[in-house]
Amino acid sequence: MNLNAKIPEGPLEKKWENYKKTAKLVNPANRKKIDVIVIGTGLAGSSLAASLGEMGYNVKSFCFQDSPRRAHSVAAQGGVNAAKNYKNDGDSVYRMFADTLKGGDFRAREANVYRMAECSLNLIDQAVAQGVPFGREYGGYLNNRSFGGVQVSRTFYARGQTGQQLLLGSYQALMRQVGKKTVELFTRHEMLDVVVIDGKARGVIIRNLDTGAIERHGAHAVVLATGGYGKIYYLSTLAMGCNGSAIWRAHKKGALMASPSWIQIHPTSLPQSGDYQSKLTLMSESLRNDGRIWVPLTKNETRSANEIPESERDYYLERRYPAFGNLAPRDISSRAAKERIDAGYGIGPLKNAVYLDFSKAIKEQGIEKIKEKYGNLFDMYEKITGYNAYKVPMMISPSAHFSMGGLWVDYELMTTIPGLFALGEANFGDHGANRLGANSLLQASVDGYFIAPYTMANYLSGDIHTGKISTEHPEFEKAEMQVREQLARFSNCKGTKTVDYYHKTLGKILYDHCGLARNEKGLQLAISEIRKLRDEFYQNVHIPGNEASMNTEIEKAGRVADYLEIGELMCYDALTRNESCGAHFREEYQTEEGEAKRNDADYQFISAWEWNSGNTPVLHKEPLSFEVLQPIVRSYK
Repeated sequence: MNLNAKIPEGPLEKKWENYKKTAKLVNPANRKKIDVIVIGTGLAGSSLAASLGEMGYNVKSFCFQDSPRRAHSVAAQGGVNAAKNYKNDGDSVYRMFADTLKGGDFRAREANVYRMAECSLNLIDQAVAQGVPFGREYGGYLNNRSFGGVQVSRTFYARGQTGQQLLLGSYQALMRQVGKKTVELFTRHEMLDVVVIDGKARGVIIRNLDTGAIERHGAHAVVLATGGYGKIYYLSTLAMGCNGSAIWRAHKKGALMASPSWIQIHPTSLPQSGDYQSKLTLMSESLRNDGRIWVPLTKNETRSANEIPESERDYYLERRYPAFGNLAPRDISSRAAKERIDAGYGIGPLKNAVYLDFSKAIKEQGIEKIKEKYGNLFDMYEKITGYNAYKVPMMISPSAHFSMGGLWVDYELMTTIPGLFALGEANFGDHGANRLGANSLLQASVDGYFIAPYTMANYLSGDIHTGKISTEHPEFEKAEMQVREQLARFSNCKGTKTVDYYHKTLGKILYDHCGLARNEKGLQLAISEIRKLRDEFYQNVHIPGNEASMNTEIEKAGRVADYLEIGELMCYDALTRNESCGAHFREEYQTEEGEAKRNDADYQFISAWEWNSGNTPVLHKEPLSFEVLQPIVRSYK
């Protein structure tokens, strides 16, 4: 299979401009003839649905939540990046491009990364026009702060609620189009399959979660904006409902999965406190602007944090990475925390955390300034833990967070199935092997507002004479039958173990063998264990009720069944990449100082996997070339 990324001609800074100059258009009268389905109402999905509706297309928008406002974009609290250079500290589109490419360990396309940085300039103006209450300085100017992996201030923020406020902006735009009847909104509906007719995506099979009814919906193009699959680890920063099923069902219909093992472990999560937990709470990376991370110099320390003098503290990020300190990138910061914890220097009841200390910042800036910046985060921390972080350091720990991997897409954000697009975290994205903080909200927003409306028009221009897509086509019948058969199979599962048991067991296998660190022996073991677990799942899982009505367990069963297949592919992907890069840290490939050792000679490509009907997946490679910024050793020292 030839993977054509469709990167435009011309110098890097002109590629997107050149694409827009030559892309085909659909005139306003013809847009009324075109139907588009958008799955997901997070920032990427709601912004695209609103944009397409405003342009005059007929849009159907689906989400499994009870409101688009419940999409998981709300969880990205800390900020959104844009190369505005408001601080006059040397930022630029090029510097943001370089930071992002380096942050991803040179495992992303130059053209995509530059376009994201370029489009960032328009996003802030768009969000302000929608009423997003970004933080401002006394004189009224928009304020910025720094995030990991950069040395400038380019992150715009709304206290610790940036994702929520941006989502409210796109939600308002979406609901405006719902009111104008250009967008038809379906809440509490879950996509269970993509329908492919003559090689093109032409619709979806949907389950109404309130009634259990199976529905068919046809369209000229389908967009998946369904987020990532980090919840595969069970304990993660993601909400319980987050899943990878939509992109996985598309994968099994022919869309390649790219770099599935690249999953980010966030360094500032609240630590696990017991087996009863179903998720972990994310504390914004913005806290690392003023908080200092440390552990005691003594193993198995029993004194409280405030009793340990400065001379007996190890500010290990400042020690190991003096140039970036506490703002080292997430993958590096998480591995450094794990190394200290594993070496016996962890703190807290389970010795599984490190300290995030604000005492120095409070002393220098005053408590009111810290409250102004992070007040809601400190309130959330105290509500969950019972500790006042103004008086004692926070306790934080690494936790599964963001999937850089996802569906392979070309420059137009189209998958290997024509007419099937993937936006935001659902695609393998612009982040490479590690995402820099505050780039997730950025990618989701620019994909939906500024990129897909152009690229989809280029594709849809060929469908103005196609006419309505009939849901009576045999492929719709076939896809619906397959969905019903799987639901019936789950309905007949009356074993002795819960769906959550299998999800937790899978999560532990992956965290132990395909998490912060990986090695050949562990990955081979994980593949074997996952296969055994999948066989047992279908034989011994217990699903109460049936598929004919509301049934949350049958929903979970479908998602965990997909996770059991995604997990195996993650391990294959990690096993076949004999290098360390970004979030993929193979223990066999590291420097004498314990840093990731990349292998550009043999692995400077994107791994794109083809479904092989449950057999060994087929690997395809998209070579990466760097014309402007040559790969360098990724150092933050």
